Amino acid sequence: MSGSSTPKSLPSSGQKSLHDIKHPLSCSPGAEEDAAGGNGVVVVDTPSPDLAHTEPSSIADKDLSLPNGTPADTSSPASSSSLLNRLQLDDDLDGETRDLFVTVDDPKKHVCTMETYITYRVMTKTTRAEFDLPEYSVRRRYQDFDWLRNKLEDTQPTHFIPPLPEKFVVKGVVDRFSEEFVETRRRALDKFLKRIADHPVLSFNEHFNVFLTAKDLNSHKKQGITLLSKMGESVRYVTSGYKLRARPMEFSAITEYLDTFALKLGTIDRIAQRIIKEEVEYLVELREYGPVYSTWSGLEEELREPLEGVSACVGNCSTALEELTEDMTEDFLPVLREYILYSESLKNVLKRRDQTQAEYEAKLDSAALKREERTGGPTDVEKCQDKVECFNADLKADMERWQNNKRQDFRQLLMGMAEKNIQYYEKCLTAWESIIPLLQDKRESK
Repeated sequence: MSGSSTPKSLPSSGQKSLHDIKHPLSCSPGAEEDAAGGNGVVVVDTPSPDLAHTEPSSIADKDLSLPNGTPADTSSPASSSSLLNRLQLDDDLDGETRDLFVTVDDPKKHVCTMETYITYRVMTKTTRAEFDLPEYSVRRRYQDFDWLRNKLEDTQPTHFIPPLPEKFVVKGVVDRFSEEFVETRRRALDKFLKRIADHPVLSFNEHFNVFLTAKDLNSHKKQGITLLSKMGESVRYVTSGYKLRARPMEFSAITEYLDTFALKLGTIDRIAQRIIKEEVEYLVELREYGPVYSTWSGLEEELREPLEGVSACVGNCSTALEELTEDMTEDFLPVLREYILYSESLKNVLKRRDQTQAEYEAKLDSAALKREERTGGPTDVEKCQDKVECFNADLKADMERWQNNKRQDFRQLLMGMAEKNIQYYEKCLTAWESIIPLLQDKRESK
């Protein structure tokens, strides 16, 4: 569309290297590992659910880990290749084994007759044969990212689809065209695409390829609902009132864990927002508090230097507090909200898994009543059983991958939060210590 303005571009976070993960279905059943890996969430005390092994193990109850802290699988001797893949999770951070890199940057504001919106540049570098060129650069708006996510959910119903940042904001409270809001959204969209590009299945989805390469995405977006999506709606209709006879305990444990996990993060998010609000109010008071000492110093010649020192000290503390508040707003809260949305996405996948199992059980009951004789080819019951098993395998693999990402993200988040608080208090300590010599000089001069 024409008539776009030239906005101020926001800085890019740059390309982050991603580790390479082998597709879980290419491993033998004996190489499957616990999804939680024996570790809990960093910020909550609720243990992560363990996914059951496909085969019993005499040492399955022991918590073993690799030197880098990654939980090790002990289900079978054939798990050595899986352990190697685990090691590569941390060792491939330089990106040398990656073949697809995606970056979201350069947001621009477009003002048109009918609407005003933001577009982002999506840059892709790849060596994959599925792409005609090694590099691509396209511009996408938020609704394009939303289209991609919906397509991934339709075509890959057995996999976790990363969440998008929330679309709607309260008018008058948040300016969705402010630099701060646009930059926060850009970071979230960048992480969204990086998580897809890092996935061994989603990254090969045809719609993801179109999103990264097509100059005109509208022609692809006009296509109607997919057959797979229609089938999914039919299954939900048929099995909506059906209660599973034997839902695996591991998936019940995952559901309970996600409920508690989202509840804990929601509580932390609310408290953190209250803390930020109080810090902002305290910052306003400090900015009024410091200048009082500066104006007072004009009336007290002998105390002028100490009073001006206190004024400068309060000013330095105000600056340090402002930086701390910005860090919490821009770095801490978005991660919490992303994982709250992620937990909802995971629970939706679990619901689809249950619907698939319900379809299998319904067909199993129907076949038993009809007493159909076995034919040479696979029956509908066997096809549904295969579908459930594939769903379970994909879900377990994605849950394990999510747990790994979660541990890394929250360790990095909490480490950053600790460093920022240490820097804040060190700046305040240095500021207050700086006025001690001024007070001592006045005392000694007497």
